[in-house]
Amino acid sequence: MGAQSLLTRLSTSAFVPSFKDFKGSLSDTSIPCFLQPTKWSSMPADQTYGLSTCRIRSSRRQFLCSVSSRKVEDISDDLAQRSSKPSRKRLAVFVSGGGSNFKAIHEATLNGSVLGDVVVLVTNKGGCGGAAYAKENGIPVVLFPRTKEESQQFLSSDLVTTLRELEVDFILLAGYLKLIPVELVQHFPKRILNIHPSLLPAFGGKGYYGLKVHKAVIASGARYSGPTIHFVDEEYDTGRILAQRVVPVCAFDTPEDLAARVLHEEHQLYVDIVAALCEDRIIWRDDGVPLIQSKEDPQQYN
Repeated sequence: MGAQSLLTRLSTSAFVPSFKDFKGSLSDTSIPCFLQPTKWSSMPADQTYGLSTCRIRSSRRQFLCSVSSRKVEDISDDLAQRSSKPSRKRLAVFVSGGGSNFKAIHEATLNGSVLGDVVVLVTNKGGCGGAAYAKENGIPVVLFPRTKEESQQFLSSDLVTTLRELEVDFILLAGYLKLIPVELVQHFPKRILNIHPSLLPAFGGKGYYGLKVHKAVIASGARYSGPTIHFVDEEYDTGRILAQRVVPVCAFDTPEDLAARVLHEEHQLYVDIVAALCEDRIIWRDDGVPLIQSKEDPQQYN
């Protein structure tokens, strides 16, 4: 049976151009498709189809192919948009305490604000609030580092292997008080973030954590403080700064007052930055400074 006859039988109302109808080149994207399969769905074998559809048989099932007059350029745009969408990232979160930032990030992955999933929680304190929250939500918990009293040791190389087997894309430190092993930093370059409760490089480094940071800020007479998110290197709080938020230090603040004000900003800032990370909107300048590409205007950076 000739191709023209077959197409006519499939759809008496469909527009079937012949080559003489093509006045432009064959690459002209304004020319309608012959039969463009835009929607595919599994169909019962005994269903009757209308004149505007054709049935394609396979050895296992039958499919419905809809006739469409959509232009090639429209379909190409659709395919480009689909391929440009980033896939969901796999996140590992490290905590040592209550894990309020961890909870904020996890909730954001559930409500769609963050295009990622927390696939493992790493902690050095198995009884901390963050570990309890992870277990309640079905997130695996890894204890690292383990104490000398533990019957089975878990080395840095074991942690790297575990994270690689879980296909982790990014590591997020959220109140993790241990120094990250060099081996881990080397295996995940530019893929580990930390949040610190001061405006780095001020009030950072070994020994500056929790209320100790806020006590030092108040004692210094600083008028402003706030959280910093930075990439992690081999030292405490010295990696490249990615984002900061500024909060005022009020005249009669206690460390607890300032901590609460900074923590509120931490939750919002960390979620925003993890969202940008998962959407591939972190751009590195030639001099090694990371920038955040605006979601609304890709030509703008923070």
